[in-house]
Amino acid sequence: MSDFEAMNFFRDEELVADPYPYLDALREKCPVQRERHHDVVMVTGYDEAMEVFHDSRTFSSCISVTGPFPGFPVPLEGNDVSGLIEQHRHELPMNDQLPTLDPPTHTDHRALLMRLITPKRLKENEALMWDLADGMLDQFLASGEGEFISGFAGPFTLLVIADLLGVPEEDREEFLDALQRQPHAQSGVGSTGEETLVHSPLEFLYTRFTDYIEDRRRTPRGDVLTGLASATFPDGSTPEVIDVVRVAANLFSAGQETTVRLLSSALKILGERPDIQRLLRAERDRIPNFIEETLRMESPVKGDFRLSRIPSTVGGVELPPGTTVMVVNGAANRDPRRFVDPGTFDLARPNARHHLAFGRGIHTCPGAPLARAETRASIERILDRTTDIRINERVHGPASNRRYEYMPTFILRGLTNLHLEFTLAGDVTR
Repeated sequence: MSDFEAMNFFRDEELVADPYPYLDALREKCPVQRERHHDVVMVTGYDEAMEVFHDSRTFSSCISVTGPFPGFPVPLEGNDVSGLIEQHRHELPMNDQLPTLDPPTHTDHRALLMRLITPKRLKENEALMWDLADGMLDQFLASGEGEFISGFAGPFTLLVIADLLGVPEEDREEFLDALQRQPHAQSGVGSTGEETLVHSPLEFLYTRFTDYIEDRRRTPRGDVLTGLASATFPDGSTPEVIDVVRVAANLFSAGQETTVRLLSSALKILGERPDIQRLLRAERDRIPNFIEETLRMESPVKGDFRLSRIPSTVGGVELPPGTTVMVVNGAANRDPRRFVDPGTFDLARPNARHHLAFGRGIHTCPGAPLARAETRASIERILDRTTDIRINERVHGPASNRRYEYMPTFILRGLTNLHLEFTLAGDVTR
């Protein structure tokens, strides 16, 4: 890419389908480099990304999901802008969500979340995944073809998290209607146009979980929602209802969305690579590393933003206070200094799990074990129920000229749809 400096990562549609040549060019020039369109410092190197992720004192997460849009409400002047950040934090989009919080508030709220997704609860939830996957595949696989995201990945991940958080079974259809079947019910962050930004896109989840938590505090029932309602901060104090609601809603929305993208990337690879598909069918113990390599190659989150509080240095590059930094996970995961031949999908890559798809530091994705378990259960059961998985060429074109559509955002990386064809196990007619 000879003219990469002229390209606008946050606006140019051609970078939606394939951002990697652009990001490689940035890294090759300098792994910490200021782009000229929105004054964002792009961190594309692995070691440099780790520097930022592990320095929450220097780098605030207040703009984690919005980056340069709509911008900070006031000029960030002075040698330490921490006071300005705290004074105006409430004016920033998504300011009540866990990814945008800094210590000590983040510490308390994350601890609250970890009390909700304990190893015991995750194990109970995983047992449901296998049965749920089977039940959904009965319908999805029946015709021998289907659109994977709306037909399986979206509703499957939503129902898994609904079960994890104890949403009553009689309410789950309502969740599917509001969050899957009516996509206009949610507003997103990270579009190539900042006009889509809203203060909170989670009204439905806030309303439902507020009702649940208030009800269980009045009348405990010994269920998961009661545990959610009675969870305390590390110091033993009882959170306000809204604090619990925010944590639950963030887990529900963020975890569901990113896992859908992981699942669709994994199935796309299986459809595109018959050699990998055959190997996974024969050697199921390779599936975990397949998932890690999928995460490395196609991180569901392109990157996270940080705002520097004080003068700092990353990768030898000086950053003044008030600098908007984008740690580009998708680029760091392809850093040749960390991963040999990074543009090649290597099922046997020994350090695949070193990827930064789930972030690092205090904001490491708490739902990572859940995402891995959902993806493995789905892949295992799909492989069990089929003998072949193929890309639908009527929709996506022949192998020599594939056509895929990706989410038009600078935050998320993932397909908008994935049409597959299957040969069912025991089906001799196809």
